[in-house]
Amino acid sequence: MNTDLLVSTLTHVVLLPPVCLLLTAAAGLLVSRRNRRAGRALTGMSLALLLVLFTNAGARLLMAPLERLAPPLDLARIDGAGAIVVLAAGRLEHAPEYGGHDIPDLTALARLRYGAHLHHKTGLPLLVTGGQGTPDGRHEPKARSMERALREDFRTPVAWVEDASTTTAENAAFSARILNTSGVQRILLVTDALHMARARRVFERNGLQVIPAPTMFYGAGPLMPLDFVPSASALQKSYYASYELAGLAWYRLREAIGSN
Repeated sequence: MNTDLLVSTLTHVVLLPPVCLLLTAAAGLLVSRRNRRAGRALTGMSLALLLVLFTNAGARLLMAPLERLAPPLDLARIDGAGAIVVLAAGRLEHAPEYGGHDIPDLTALARLRYGAHLHHKTGLPLLVTGGQGTPDGRHEPKARSMERALREDFRTPVAWVEDASTTTAENAAFSARILNTSGVQRILLVTDALHMARARRVFERNGLQVIPAPTMFYGAGPLMPLDFVPSASALQKSYYASYELAGLAWYRLREAIGSN
């Protein structure tokens, strides 16, 4: 397992809400055996913060700084772009309604829809990137199911398929190799607004000029009363934003260490 994937896995399991806050609350219970006031305060603060992150209003506090870094694309400012790159997300395995094939999940589908929209607006060729196929063939690489969805469901051709990458960093490195052989240096990069800052960073580090083309702005629109009501979907957004903030911090730390 490479370092990026190891950090990603560790972050998913331990370092993000709700697990990190539940662990902190449990630690508070242990501390309370020696110092009741401090232990109760730690547990109470952890559970209170968890409750905040269970609301859309709380999730927006984490999403806002990431979405400010990724304003919507202005099609008047894409001069020189030679391709559209769409990043993979998750997948639904063995979808029975599609003959048992793996299909893109809702997040990946939103990216594909916007990639197809941009292709029909600009005529630029598409590259889809994402791997994690299995040697036994039970699961195909994500990019393959993305290509099929674009071709069959969106009537949109795909020029290049990068199907070996396992992380965003590898998405960038392997896609750059393909695009360099075709003379493409400037791209429209399609991913979620929350993911864009981290994705843009690694694509530029691999020598590509990136025009961000973000989609899925979860924090758009005014706050409503229901945004203060706890929900599982709000916690999912808090988790996603926390993961992206942690990933961006990891990239910056690694670059800082490497520059010394």
